[in-house]
Amino acid sequence: VTKSIRLRSYTAAAAARAVLEHELETIRAAGTWKAERIIISKQGPEISVDGSRGSILNFCANNYLGLSSHPEVVQAGIDALKTHGAGLSSVRFICGTQDLHKKLEQKLAEFHEREDCILYASCFDANAGLFEVLLGPDDAVLSDELNHASIIDGIRLCRAKRLRYKHMDLGDLETKLKEASSSRMRLVVTDGVFSMDGDVAPLRGICDLAEQYGAMVFIDECHATGFLGPRGRGTDELLGVMDRVHIINSTLGKALGGAAGGYTVGPKPLIDLLRQRSRPYLFSNALPPPVVGSATRAVELLLASNEIAQSMTAKTMRFRNKMTQAGFTIAGSAHPICPVMLGDARLASLMADDMLKLGVYVIGFSYPVVPKGKARIRVQISAAHTDEDIDRCVDAFIQTGRKHGVIS
Repeated sequence: VTKSIRLRSYTAAAAARAVLEHELETIRAAGTWKAERIIISKQGPEISVDGSRGSILNFCANNYLGLSSHPEVVQAGIDALKTHGAGLSSVRFICGTQDLHKKLEQKLAEFHEREDCILYASCFDANAGLFEVLLGPDDAVLSDELNHASIIDGIRLCRAKRLRYKHMDLGDLETKLKEASSSRMRLVVTDGVFSMDGDVAPLRGICDLAEQYGAMVFIDECHATGFLGPRGRGTDELLGVMDRVHIINSTLGKALGGAAGGYTVGPKPLIDLLRQRSRPYLFSNALPPPVVGSATRAVELLLASNEIAQSMTAKTMRFRNKMTQAGFTIAGSAHPICPVMLGDARLASLMADDMLKLGVYVIGFSYPVVPKGKARIRVQISAAHTDEDIDRCVDAFIQTGRKHGVIS
């Protein structure tokens, strides 16, 4: 009997393996396989990549402000490691809350000019933990169709009526708001900046409609916090609606030091309720002290000066203008996310490989990260890039683009 049971188990495992291998081969055949290059240095505008000679210019990190390797940010992490340890081995409500966590939450609330803040292990967790707590079956959530995957997954967890409006389409949003008029609470949900195209949500129009139809506004600011707006506060500051957006989720894993962590800022009663009921918060270990220390220093640098944030615009436009003049199609607006549109997934991957040979690290983005037929190389500009770095990147694109017939 035992042999028979083991044989059935082996047969089932072998069948599952065959299914998995077939699925993987399908991905390879479609040209959408996502290989992971190995970096053997710290993150920065120049990196070392296993198998490549010399330093490589990195143009695809979310390190918008160059703070991932900033000496003061690194030192703050070292200091926190020495004084508060490597980790808490606990969730926040048991024995995982240190003075470092409360200080960072206070700094983030101050930065966003909101009442309170709650930290999570990631912004994915922040998005997974919000909607289920805030919204019930008598409520409605209205979500942009191109919102980040974490928003989509978070909304799936709640029992509210779900209405999806066309991307940045205020007319369709108004139609959906009318449809949700009988709901107890209505929450309009949008990325502040959409990560694949770098386009900025029309927050003024969204806030106007929300106020007209008695709804609240939520924005995910992962690709805006720290560098958009005159003081780097984000898209709500950029568009002059800081006092009209009710809830913000964002990340520590991009511009704010780039380590890990996410958070929600908003009204204190909401934050208090999230501490009581938000499952990712209640059941995930507290952020490690070195991560908290580094992020706190990054936020303090931005609270003290807006100089780093203000350096982004000119560098972004330099890249966009030079690439457009060369004949490339660049999606988005004046955001440092600069998608070089190519369409074909295999082409995007081959061009990215050839760019690496020329000393520029970029990655091809294809399905399911972006829709089929919308493959691109997503370039991201950092405040740490020099004009010479940007020009070298453009020159590499021109050489590679001509080789593959993208430009003449």
